Amino acid sequence: MGRDGERHCEEIKLQKPSASDRKRSLYPNFMKPINVILMVAGGAILVLALLVLFGFNFLKDRVFSPTADSSSINNFEQCVAAGNAILESYPRQCKTSDGKNFTEDIGNALEKQNLIRVFYPMPNDLVKSPLTVKGEARGTWFSEASFPVKVFDASGVQLGTIPAQAKSGWMTQDFVEFEAVLDFQTPATATGTLVMEKDNPSGLPENTDELRIPVRFGK
Repeated sequence: MGRDGERHCEEIKLQKPSASDRKRSLYPNFMKPINVILMVAGGAILVLALLVLFGFNFLKDRVFSPTADSSSINNFEQCVAAGNAILESYPRQCKTSDGKNFTEDIGNALEKQNLIRVFYPMPNDLVKSPLTVKGEARGTWFSEASFPVKVFDASGVQLGTIPAQAKSGWMTQDFVEFEAVLDFQTPATATGTLVMEKDNPSGLPENTDELRIPVRFGK
């Protein structure tokens, strides 16, 4: 082979890619799927972060931010109507963003719970005539298997009364279920009070007791 032929062979050798060159040429193609996966994962994380941020701001505005000036809020009902957070305790509590706390009026239900309990209506329920009252009371709350149930409007006007009747033997110290169906006049106020009086045939003041539950009147 002449000198020109040898030079041509050397040029061909120089142009032939080595194994490492082939590996480097394949590496970018191999990395393309990984890059796509990383881009998709990054996008998903970004979207998730935006959703979390949006959700936090929504809850903050919805739960903790009042929709009215808290200086004008003076009771539980106004606090709730203003869109403030309600704590699910008993009685319920409403808390404004500036730290004011208002407790729902449930009458003396907690104070009398070891003597008499009303299942329906619950405090501040919406009621209308005829009203079915259900609950349980100690046998000592009854006399001759009954006790008076009354309803008053917010001005103290009595709208109706009916005896609640024991549904089983009442001569016991245990709780006895009772029920009453009370018809009452149309109230002149939006709210009132349901009263369960302990029957007191003796008329003695020391034997007087009652459970008072606030209610709202429906149409």
